[in-house]
Amino acid sequence: MRTFESLDVFAAAVGTELGTSDWLTIDQKRIDAFADATGDHQWIHIDPERAAKGPFGATIAHGLLTISLFPGFIDQIYRLEGVRMGVNYGFNKVRYPSPVRVDSQVRMTLALNEVTALDGGIQVVLGGVVEIKDAPKPACVFEAVARFYG
Repeated sequence: MRTFESLDVFAAAVGTELGTSDWLTIDQKRIDAFADATGDHQWIHIDPERAAKGPFGATIAHGLLTISLFPGFIDQIYRLEGVRMGVNYGFNKVRYPSPVRVDSQVRMTLALNEVTALDGGIQVVLGGVVEIKDAPKPACVFEAVARFYG
C-alpha cells in the first residue's frame, strides 16, 4: 500500500500506477447479497441450475457488483493523509469486457491519470482495471472521478 502524506504529494504522483489490490473471490453468497441489496434477481446471477445451461456455464457477478468493489480495493492500494474529506464524484467511463463467473478471483489496479486543482482541494481521475485471475480479458475497465479536500 502506498501512503501519501498530503494532497500535494498525491498530486505529484499523476501519471503513475498507484498499485494493485489483493485477489478477492466472488462467491455465490456475495452475488446473492448484491442481488438482494439492489433488487436485481436476474437468473444469470442467482440461479445456478439455470445459469449452468446458459451462455457462461455458471452464474456471473453483476457488473455493478464488480465496480462496487472499488472502495474496498482502494483501501488496499493507497492511503491519503491530511484530508478533511474525500467524495466519489462519479465515473467517466465504465466497461465490462468479460463476465465474472462465480468463484472467480478478481483484483484491481489503479493509476492516477489526472489531477485538477479545486478551491481547497483537488479533483482526480483514477484509471482502473479489474482483472480476473487466469482470464484473457479484464472484468472491468473504468475512469473514476474523486474530490479530496484538505
